[in-house]
Amino acid sequence: MRLPSMSQPFLLSPIAECPPGPPSAQVRLAVLGARGVGKSAMIVRFLTKRFIGDYEPNTGNLYSRLVHLDGDHVAVEIQDTPGCIQVQEDCVQVPDSLSRCVKWAEGFLLVYSITDYSSYQSVQPLYQHIRKVHPDARTPVIIVGNKADLLHARQVQAKEGLQLADELGSLFLEISTSEDSQGVCDVFQYLCKEVSKLQHTGSTDRRRSSIIPRPKSPNMQDLKRRFKQALSSKVK
Repeated sequence: MRLPSMSQPFLLSPIAECPPGPPSAQVRLAVLGARGVGKSAMIVRFLTKRFIGDYEPNTGNLYSRLVHLDGDHVAVEIQDTPGCIQVQEDCVQVPDSLSRCVKWAEGFLLVYSITDYSSYQSVQPLYQHIRKVHPDARTPVIIVGNKADLLHARQVQAKEGLQLADELGSLFLEISTSEDSQGVCDVFQYLCKEVSKLQHTGSTDRRRSSIIPRPKSPNMQDLKRRFKQALSSKVK
């Protein structure tokens, strides 16, 4: 499945510029993928609209920001993750810190580089690990092929990314973080919306389950019948 097009701009506001008052919702996202696929650059591009090409290998930075989303202020937390996973025969070895991140997050971006086939191979095991932790298939996961501007170095074809996303029942998009800030914003915006919808559905379900059914009013005719039967048995 391809990511639906976003015609509405995504407005980003630093915390200091947001009106006072609590946010209407809180969204927790995690960006996962192999080392060097551009996870940190994607997050910074989304938050600041700026592209920074070189990053020191991170140990798991957490970014927080209030953003405007469909007229509401949403507190977005994005967990950047180190690319320290190991894939052996379609089995991914996930560090404890990464597992805790998966448990914490509500929506996921699985990122690979179109110039690194091994990073593409790590997507499916990571997806399977997410589904073990979050069995609910509604938990949103988007597969992103990054560095789409480096066509001369392409190792993963777009049809391969699309086929993998179809097999996993996920959304797919190729983007260039360095050249297209709107594509990056579209991905994060869509993921925020999907998490918000899931939160709303979950809160509605909890409200419904918390309602105690009202006992039925006693049937007066049935009570009178039972009373007469009791009296007649005593008379006999």
